[in-house]
Amino acid sequence: MELADIISPDRVFEHVQGGSKKKVLETAAGLIARQLPELDPNELFDNLISREKLGSTGLGKGIAIPHCRAQHCTQAIGAFIKLEAPVDFDALDRQPVDMLFVLLVPKAAHEEHLNLLAKIATLFNDEHRRETLRHAPNTQAVYDALVTPL
Repeated sequence: MELADIISPDRVFEHVQGGSKKKVLETAAGLIARQLPELDPNELFDNLISREKLGSTGLGKGIAIPHCRAQHCTQAIGAFIKLEAPVDFDALDRQPVDMLFVLLVPKAAHEEHLNLLAKIATLFNDEHRRETLRHAPNTQAVYDALVTPL
């Protein structure tokens, strides 16, 4: 499965207000649920927070990949968020996070979940890709940078 299979330009959100990790996750849940009404924003938020309590999804270099399984999710769903200002995400390198790729998967999608996380982490491990995403002039450019194969 490629990232283009799980994300669309309408799930790329720029200039999102942050404030705190909790607020960012709450906002992310709301943005996704607004586009996919079968998903409950409160459930998504609770699941994202529960996963975060197991260990930060902040990878470092300003990137986080919050992820969870969701009850009414029938296929993997991705959303990309660029924050207005970086927030502390308890990342491994202690640097604040300014970009997040939120991944939701069905309850039973264990292997798919791990494969997608690895693919997303590899994408963000590329310094050129991170900088392209940070400086993309518009939403379509962000989307293109996300889905262009490595």
